[in-house]
Amino acid sequence: MTILPPSVLRALERFHAAHPWDHNARYHPWIMRQLPRRYGRVLDVGCGSGDLVRLLAGRSTSSVLGVDSDPVIVDQARELTFPTLPITFTAADAMTGLSDGPDSSYDVITCVAVVHHLPYVDALALFRRQLAPGGTLVVVGLARAESLVDHLLGSVAIPANVVIAWVKNRGRPVARPVAMSAPTRAAEMGFREVVREARRVLPGCRVRRRLFWRYTLVWRQPVRS
Repeated sequence: MTILPPSVLRALERFHAAHPWDHNARYHPWIMRQLPRRYGRVLDVGCGSGDLVRLLAGRSTSSVLGVDSDPVIVDQARELTFPTLPITFTAADAMTGLSDGPDSSYDVITCVAVVHHLPYVDALALFRRQLAPGGTLVVVGLARAESLVDHLLGSVAIPANVVIAWVKNRGRPVARPVAMSAPTRAAEMGFREVVREARRVLPGCRVRRRLFWRYTLVWRQPVRS
C-alpha cells in the first residue's frame, strides 16, 4: 500500500471497520469470465467460506473441491453450502494435504489471495502438475509494493476503496467478514519477481497488475499431441 501518515491510516482503518467489504469477492466475476462455459473437476485453493466454490459449482459437470488450511472456516463453508451441490470441502495444507498423482488432475484450479502464504514457485509447480491438459489456472495474488507504478496504483485504490465501501454498506447493517483462525502474513515478493518466477514455471502465462493491491495470473495447460 502507499505510504500514508499514521493518522490517515488509522482513520482509514476505522472507516473500513465500520464499512467492510470483500476485496477478493470483487474478482469472482472476472475469474468466471476466464473459464469455459462448462468444465469438469475443479480445485479451489484457499476456499475460505466457499463463495467462489459455490460459483464454480454452477458450471461444473463433475465436482468441486475447496481446500483451506483453516478448519474453522472450512466448517463454516460446509454450513453455508446446500448438501445437494457437488462440492467437497477439506481442511488441509494445499502443499502437502492433497494427492499429487495421475488421478488428481483438475480442469480448473483457482487460488485467490493465498499463494503469497505458500512457497510461490513450488505452489505454481504443484498447480501445473495437477492441471489437466487444456485446463485453466487462475490466480489472484498479492505482491509487495516496490515500484512507482505499484505506489501509484495504491494511491488510486485508496479513494476507490472508500467509495466502494460506502456504496456497498449504505443503508445496510454492517456485515462483518467471516472470521478466520489461520495465521496470515504480508506479501514478500514484489510484482517483478512474481512475473519472472511465474513465467519460468508457467511459460506463456498472463500476469497483470490490478487495483486493490492485487495481481492476476491466468495460464492454460497445453493439450498433449
